[in-house]
Amino acid sequence: MNAAPEPTPAPAGAPTGAATRRGPLREGERVQLTDPRGRLHTVTLSAGKEFHTHRGRVLHDELIGRPDGTTVTNTAGVEYLVLRPLLADFVLSMPRGAAVVYPKDAGQVVQMADVFPGAVVIEAGVGSGALTMSLLRAVGDGGRVHSFERREDFAGIARGNVETFFGGPHPAWRLTVGDLVESLPGSGLSSAAGTGADRAVLDMLAPWECLDAVADALAPGGVLICYVATATQLSRVAEAARASGRWTEPEAWESLVRGWHLEGLAVRPQHRMVGHTGFLITTRRLADGVTPPLRKRRPAPGAHSEDVPGAADAAGEPGELAAGAEPGDGTEYGDRPVSERKARKAARQAAAGAAASHSATHGATHGATHGATHGTTAGAGADASEDASEGTGTGVDGAAGGAADRG
Repeated sequence: MNAAPEPTPAPAGAPTGAATRRGPLREGERVQLTDPRGRLHTVTLSAGKEFHTHRGRVLHDELIGRPDGTTVTNTAGVEYLVLRPLLADFVLSMPRGAAVVYPKDAGQVVQMADVFPGAVVIEAGVGSGALTMSLLRAVGDGGRVHSFERREDFAGIARGNVETFFGGPHPAWRLTVGDLVESLPGSGLSSAAGTGADRAVLDMLAPWECLDAVADALAPGGVLICYVATATQLSRVAEAARASGRWTEPEAWESLVRGWHLEGLAVRPQHRMVGHTGFLITTRRLADGVTPPLRKRRPAPGAHSEDVPGAADAAGEPGELAAGAEPGDGTEYGDRPVSERKARKAARQAAAGAAASHSATHGATHGATHGATHGTTAGAGADASEDASEGTGTGVDGAAGGAADRG
């Protein structure tokens, strides 16, 4: 067994989570093992434990104390590349209840919403916490992210994932379990009082129902960006923003990411790609009493239901549920509800990861101050029995296919 490594001290006033992003690998940290075929496996380091596949095993003790970016050979002679997972890697391998916002979309949210250090951000629809981590990184310790989640089980999963990644609670994060429209007035964010938020990010089923509440809490000029899964949702958000009279003309887009195969002169697009995951639509808050300029654009024939005979009857009344749909479960918008069993398992995994990350962070900070590391193995193997049957720990293989489900 290797001796516990001396952690690399973080600079004074280093941002939350920076201490665990550098230096040698420590007990309680998550690492990513890549085999010769490019398959990824994410494991939490724990003294005395082993990582097993059908092609041999790797001792965790052989990794603890090694530098980031090293290699290790298992008992069958298979060599693995060992790296700390990037945020994009962590998002695709972490426990999840709801589907996550893909890294390609999270990056555009941060950029196109102009989320800056020190910003105050409203987030509705935390899900598994993927987008929350990108927002917290963008605002830094000096900003604030007010997150609202209706489901308590999803909030627990998100809290565990955030604390696992940052090594503990983030000082800029405030998580509220409850409905956005009901909870936002009590958050202290008010445009009229001069304490409005700078940005708002809505990842929810019906963001058009929250536009007025968000407008009351957002400062003039603030940016609203919504992430929706279907074209029907996209249309309703845009029309509601126009009808409100408190927002600028909305803009919408989607992004498709295609990788490229690079091997000598064989340079070509890859056969697989990350296609449609969702739509992004953005608009900005107008100052109170300001009327948006009249749009001077000829609408396309049939753009509005009143232009097409019988279309209004076919569409039904606004807010009318589809046949067989239950209000609030997502099926009215084509989503599949998440089972309670899946949510409970994800919550256990997230809590175990958070406990292990707490141990690693405590060892790093305590060692920098007192010259010793006191990491623990608490919670590192909460779901080892479930993952051992799969032979790959908590690998990310197949995560790409499930993230597009808005379950």
